[in-house]
Amino acid sequence: MQNYEDSVSFLGSWGPFQRRVIFQLCLAAIPSGYNILSSLYLLAVPPHTCRIPTGNLSQEWTEAAIPQQLVAGQVEQSSCSRFQLSLIQNLSTLNLNLSTLGTTWNQRLSPLGSGSGPLLSSLKQEDCKDGWTFSTEHYQSTVVTEFNLVCEDQWKPPLSTLAYFLGGLCGCFISGQLSDRFGRKPVLLSSIALLSIFSSVLALAPSWELFTVLFFIAGLGQISCYVVVFVLGSEILTGPTRVLFSNLCLPFAYVFGMLLLPGTAYLVRNWRPLALILALPGLACVPLWWLLPESPRWLVSHGRLRQAEVLLSSAALENCVGAPEVIFKTNKVGNQSLNQSESLNFVDLVQTRNVRHMSLILWIIWFSLNLSSFGVSFNMSSLPGNPFVNYFLVLAIEVPAYTAGWLATRRLPRRLSFIAFSVLGALALLLVQITLQAHPDLTLSLVLLGRFGIQAGLSILYTYSGELYPTVIRNTALSSCATFSRLGSAVSPYILEMGVWYELLPWILVGSLSVFGVVLSIFLPETFTHPLPDTIQQMATMRKWPCSSSTADRDRKPPEDQTTGPQVIWTAHF
Repeated sequence: MQNYEDSVSFLGSWGPFQRRVIFQLCLAAIPSGYNILSSLYLLAVPPHTCRIPTGNLSQEWTEAAIPQQLVAGQVEQSSCSRFQLSLIQNLSTLNLNLSTLGTTWNQRLSPLGSGSGPLLSSLKQEDCKDGWTFSTEHYQSTVVTEFNLVCEDQWKPPLSTLAYFLGGLCGCFISGQLSDRFGRKPVLLSSIALLSIFSSVLALAPSWELFTVLFFIAGLGQISCYVVVFVLGSEILTGPTRVLFSNLCLPFAYVFGMLLLPGTAYLVRNWRPLALILALPGLACVPLWWLLPESPRWLVSHGRLRQAEVLLSSAALENCVGAPEVIFKTNKVGNQSLNQSESLNFVDLVQTRNVRHMSLILWIIWFSLNLSSFGVSFNMSSLPGNPFVNYFLVLAIEVPAYTAGWLATRRLPRRLSFIAFSVLGALALLLVQITLQAHPDLTLSLVLLGRFGIQAGLSILYTYSGELYPTVIRNTALSSCATFSRLGSAVSPYILEMGVWYELLPWILVGSLSVFGVVLSIFLPETFTHPLPDTIQQMATMRKWPCSSSTADRDRKPPEDQTTGPQVIWTAHF
């Protein structure tokens, strides 16, 4: 019995067909990358103070109406309160000299201020009854500024981001099973369409509530299209070409989409036009409905051998090589249907002990690392400097990260490579707590190094997870992993809120979670140099404690008496 790679070896590993497929799949990944961090700009919170109706107040008294407070050792104007406006207006009409009232923070610290008059700090304060004045230094308009989602409503922007990532969670869970049942290609293009349509509809949202609902629906298609692209490419391509696509080409296309967003947001600083522009990459994917092939592995696993052979014969013609007349032969057991994968779904990931333990560990690792990765992204707003530059740097670091992940995947074991990069990222993030206060440049360098390690580890984790699961349930399994990754990313906006209790807590948490993922990965089997499994029986078994002998990496082939159900015999005819 030959595996799939042997059966399609007549295509070669690199030809016009493979190059075309890689280009088209990379194009399909750009909308996902372009939209993933859209909440950072649509829901940005600019600096703000209470609006003071000018009336008869001078500019000096208007500025004095905002209390000052200590924030992280720095004196800042209050964002959510002002001195009682009627009192300020009365003091203004008396033509009092502000210098006698102690207008600066240092003066208010002294018992009498700089003069003998009353201190402004002793005046009664009130909420921002007339709204807020938002800084337009970086953003002309955001969802936050338009709907005043600050102060008592400051919980709303993180909730909108949570809804977006929960949409991705639900989309991953649903799309994985739909993809394994109805095919990779229709689910991929449907996800792109869903993402693009509802991203543009966001621009019409008349309220925060409707915006959040539409944001959730847009999230349904965001990460699910990336997962399907990854699975489709992994199943069409073979050997070194598959590794090149999974660890370099696809991540680069994803990062390219991510890097386009800060530049777009810098040029278009109004959230409604930006929401419309978010749909443009999806429009470029419309021709893929006619150009992109379906997965031959999926076709064979569903008994559609003739379609798979026609697809591979066309690919051989495109590569200018000869294809055998009969590529696959099947062996049906009794009257059973060849379609083995119709009975496989999410439940099969937890039914047997080996698959259940592997799935649970992978789910926790995906959750932990994605929470750390997105936690770093959202925490960038707490660092000094231009937000567009900071976000660009934290995204650009993914280019060398994915390059390093690809190089490691080509030559090194998957598990050890993942552990090495994750440990590097965790240590860098844990060191941030030492430099955060006194060394901003060194802090930024450590954050970028931490992001580098985490993203390189995630790059390897995608390939590693896809190689652990068989074809009959691979998309469902990877979608379940992506579901837990979306759960981690959904929680990540709230990590920044933990800085209210302790400023360094967010950085400690994201570093510790990376360490936790490393510990769990020790128990996973190695997949380096092993062929992709096609059935659950061919899956490798879990490792025991590292000090025990490793039996996980032995031959995947099951004993004959354990092989049940119909089997596909991969036979190449030369």
